[in-house]
Amino acid sequence: MNTPNPTPRSWYDQHVLPYLLDVACGLPMIQSQRRKVVPTAAGRVLEVGIGTGLNLPFYDRHKVQSLVGIDPAEHMHALAQRRSERAGIPVQLVPLSAEALPLESASFDCVVCTYTLCSIDDPFAALREIRRVLKPNGRLLFAEHGLAPDASVARWQIRIEPYWRKFAGGCRLTRDVPELLGDAGFQSDGDAAYVAWPKFLGYNYWGVATVV
Repeated sequence: MNTPNPTPRSWYDQHVLPYLLDVACGLPMIQSQRRKVVPTAAGRVLEVGIGTGLNLPFYDRHKVQSLVGIDPAEHMHALAQRRSERAGIPVQLVPLSAEALPLESASFDCVVCTYTLCSIDDPFAALREIRRVLKPNGRLLFAEHGLAPDASVARWQIRIEPYWRKFAGGCRLTRDVPELLGDAGFQSDGDAAYVAWPKFLGYNYWGVATVV
């Protein structure tokens, strides 16, 4: 597996953002969402956007044959490695972006993607790559926040998003997750609801997607 040199990051990105994201994405309501999907991962697993490894405690190590975790933010890998050791789940950490994966087609039984599509520059390309590396009967397990169905909330998401992205690691508030999955060739079976406050951050989608 070839790994490109990571893009240089600012002092804020390297020394502040990982810990802010670790706290925000580790809040109880978000951990509850992770718990709904991650324990069902099995076989050869790829986690897209592993970040600081917040999903690692939720894997069932008796079901997982191997785990590859990709994330271009290499400065977060140290936290992920420590969580891997505590959870007893060995993981191969790779500083990659999901839009172009140097991985064999049809090589993974399961892909886990949680709170990641919001910060990928081209989520459609990433999902197409995920579809490519999944085996024919493979599953994409997802838990994401995104565009709210209420017009008043959606308007606030649109207004806030340009400012939010600057200090939240490129996070977008207006990603339409079901639409992205469908456009990339997935059929999803899942749920959606407000799970956190404020509402502009709290609308979540979660479930299982399979290749159409």
